[in-house]
Order: sequence, then C-alpha cells, then structure tokens
Amino acid sequence: MLLSILVYLCCGAVAGVLAGLLGVGGGIVIVPMLVTIFPTQGVPPQYIQQMALATSLASIIITSISSSRAHNKRGAVHWDIVRNITPGILAGTFLGGLVASYMPTLFLKVFFICFLLVVACQMLSNYRPPASREMPGALGTTGVGGIIGLVSSFVGIGGGTLSVPFMSFCNVPLHHAVGTSAAIGFPIAVAGTLGYIIGGWGRPDLPAFSLGFVHLQALICLAAASYCTAPLGAKLSHSLPTAKLKKWFAFFLILVALRMLWGIL
Repeated sequence: MLLSILVYLCCGAVAGVLAGLLGVGGGIVIVPMLVTIFPTQGVPPQYIQQMALATSLASIIITSISSSRAHNKRGAVHWDIVRNITPGILAGTFLGGLVASYMPTLFLKVFFICFLLVVACQMLSNYRPPASREMPGALGTTGVGGIIGLVSSFVGIGGGTLSVPFMSFCNVPLHHAVGTSAAIGFPIAVAGTLGYIIGGWGRPDLPAFSLGFVHLQALICLAAASYCTAPLGAKLSHSLPTAKLKKWFAFFLILVALRMLWGIL
C-alpha cells in the first residue's frame, strides 16, 4: 500500500506541473499510470479504464483550482470565455462520462491511445491554426465547449489539448489561452466526475473505498500532490521555452501509447 501511495503522489506532482506548464490535462500522465497500477489494487479488468478516467478527472478538480488561481494572479484568465464555454462543457462532459461508464474497456483504451498519438503529432509539428478570427459568440463558444467536454470525458483530461488550440485560433495570446484553459478544466472535471460516479454507482464488484468509478485513495494522493505543484508549472510557463519542452513530452507520449498498445496486443 505504501508503494502505491508513493506512486500516486509522484504522478500527481508531475501532473500538476504539466497542467500549469504546458496547458495539457494532467490526465495524459495520470491515466496511463493508473491503468498500470490498478490491476494490483483489486480493480476488475473490465473497469480499469473507467476508474482511471474517473479518478483522473476527479483529481483535476483540485489541480484546476490551483493552476487557474496562479494564472489569474498574472492576469492570464479570460473569465468571459470561461463563462460562455461552461454550459457546453458541463453538458458534454457529464454526458460523455455517463456514456463511457457503459462502454467496453477496450474501446476506451484504443480511443485513449489514438488521442495520445494525435496530441504527440501536434506537439512535434507545432501546428497551430492561423489566428485569423475572433472568439465566436456565446452560443458558438458553448457548442465548442460541448465537443471539448465530450472528448475530455473519454480521455480523462482537463481539456487543455483542445481548448488551447481553439483559443489560439481565435487570437487569444498563448499564455492567456493556457491560463484560461486551466480555469475551464474545473467544470470539465466536475461534470465528468459526476457522470462517472453515477455510471458506476452500486456496482458490487468495484474495490472498497470507491465512489462510483472514482478510486478515493488514488484521488486523495493525486489531488494533494498536484495542488502543490500546479502553481510551480504556471510560474515556469512564463519563463521556460515551452516549445522545446513540448517536443520532448511528445516523444514521451508516443512511448506511453506504444506501451499501452503492446499491452492490448
């Protein structure tokens, strides 16, 4: 048990830094780790992916609060965007979490692997849509939020890998897009977690101390560590060459995806 707690703490610390530094959901790191360790914690194989996604989203509730507060102190959060996108985020993520609770683990694993590879390719190419327009109106932003929320619930992230490029395309400065994405992660995490709790409620074969599909021991460790390190990541994002860091991180994501694919095969 002590080893599991240490692993959860280390993973949460890394996830917190990444959430603030790169504007990517900590779930990109958390989910593969939980998929690896949950089989040793008595999680039934058919629920491993769902519990990893649910626990990742639940931990992002805390990470997003810490990270967005740090970015807000630097004036990097556009609260008008957060307000407009939140209704779509809530609907899309809650629905996605509820639906994913009944999906086969294999489908969710393959979806996650494909998502990792897409994110890695985007980071390596450094492609960003040309900043050629302004943010859409409230209705359009809400619609985009629904899509971001739906995908985020399937991969257990705070949505930064989708919301940051979207805001950059709409002429929001990159550091402001990262900061605003951190704030958007909160409604994503809350709605997605609720969907997974309801979807997993009352299933008798889940491990003890589970709330639906949320693994409470892992959640406490991940949240505590990520809350402490997210401000560090936000601070570093304003001083380090994040473009180079993203390329190294992209290679790491490719290795993670290949390892998960090998496990399936």
